[in-house]
Amino acid sequence: MRFLHTADWQLGMTRHFLAGDAQPRYSAARRDAVAGLGALAEEVGAEFVVVAGDVFEHNQLAPQVIGQSLEAMRAIGIPVYLLPGNHDPLDASSVYTSALFKAERPDNVTVLDRAGVHRIGPGLEIVAAPWRSKAPTTDLVAGVLDGLTREPVTRILVAHGGVDVLDPDRDKPSLIRLAVLEDALARGVIHYVALGDKHSLTRVGAGGRVWYSGSPEVTNFDDVESDPGHVLVVDVTDRGVTVEPRNVGRWRFVTLHRQVDNGRDVADLGMNLDLLTDKDRTVVRLALTGSLTVTDRAALDACLDRYARLFAHLRTWDSHTDLAVIPADGEFTDLGIGGFAAAAVEELVATAREGDAPEAADAQAALALLLRLADRGAA
Repeated sequence: MRFLHTADWQLGMTRHFLAGDAQPRYSAARRDAVAGLGALAEEVGAEFVVVAGDVFEHNQLAPQVIGQSLEAMRAIGIPVYLLPGNHDPLDASSVYTSALFKAERPDNVTVLDRAGVHRIGPGLEIVAAPWRSKAPTTDLVAGVLDGLTREPVTRILVAHGGVDVLDPDRDKPSLIRLAVLEDALARGVIHYVALGDKHSLTRVGAGGRVWYSGSPEVTNFDDVESDPGHVLVVDVTDRGVTVEPRNVGRWRFVTLHRQVDNGRDVADLGMNLDLLTDKDRTVVRLALTGSLTVTDRAALDACLDRYARLFAHLRTWDSHTDLAVIPADGEFTDLGIGGFAAAAVEELVATAREGDAPEAADAQAALALLLRLADRGAA
């Protein structure tokens, strides 16, 4: 028996830093990743899809988002089983019980809205642990496994949330206990555990039968999500379980740490940015440290301005960026400025060299702009 394990679609997600047409393109890419599961399922011969929670970003979605999301699920073409998670729990405002969702839900889509065993075919069952609030007070998985006995069927546990061995907050009441999962697997009560909540592809434990699929499209920077963009092709047979990750994501959120101390470093940064492919689907966050002259800082600003127009988004990571701008001796002597303007430039240079003074950053920015304008005038 072969199926696709996916999770954390979070359809309707927005990223605050995406502007212009980047946000609509990112949203479309998330829907395309869902609709594209149909082609993958046909390629590998998968019988159904399980979505281990957080299908939607939240329960309060625009009708257009719900409608477009359901059309993407319809395009998959095989049965799709949706588990409510912490983003879209089965509370009083649940998207799954809304009139629009119920009216437009495709026939191939089933919501796992009941905790426990769901028979989905001859000899095949899903054990579901749906969320009914954003903050469960118990281990929902332990609850659905309690009292479950071994039967002559294949069972897939579909659950959402953190596992105790991976979560630093071991006292969180909703944590899934790995020992409970491994005991159920060892007893043959269940045969595979499809988890959601962690957005990076993650194998849990040593047995190879407990996995987070991660989100099929990136949701955060690579220092937070080390391996997003996957769907798992899972085979459960009498001989055991095999899991094959398939990369389906098309966007990247990249963090670059760079030391920039001179014009050569600025040029190297530009070369690194230039080598990144698929710029219209790439978000770049720069952590820059170093000390630059005003001339080199102006070159850096020009570099960032250029690539900000090419990438889906490019910005400096303010909390991890520390750039000192120190005017070099004679840096402004060849601008052909005299009189009052020259005196003003000298005052700006003096202020810029004060480093931590509140006015220093403004003076540095003014001098960098002056150099850039002077370069344009010479051109």
